[in-house]
Amino acid sequence: MAKTPKRAASRRPIGRKPDARPAVSLLYTVIYEPQPDGGYTVTVPALPGCITEGETIDEARSMAEDAIRGYCESMLADGLKLPVDVAKPPKHERLAVALSAR
Repeated sequence: MAKTPKRAASRRPIGRKPDARPAVSLLYTVIYEPQPDGGYTVTVPALPGCITEGETIDEARSMAEDAIRGYCESMLADGLKLPVDVAKPPKHERLAVALSAR
């Protein structure tokens, strides 16, 4: 009696549509800079030009999540690779700069 070949298992998880992309979780370093008039400016060192702001730290965090998501989705739509997070934490210091007298 001949054996019937087994069907290859589907690689698609049960319940997922064939065209659905799996969710990706990203982790990026963000810098919250308090502003003199209140609120925070948020920058993402690994994503050049990714900057946002919020009135409170919670709003700034939410705005940063949205900005990172938009930045990365735009890169993926353009077929670009997502940058990895910065390898080392950003360095902060106060730098004295001398100006020439006029």
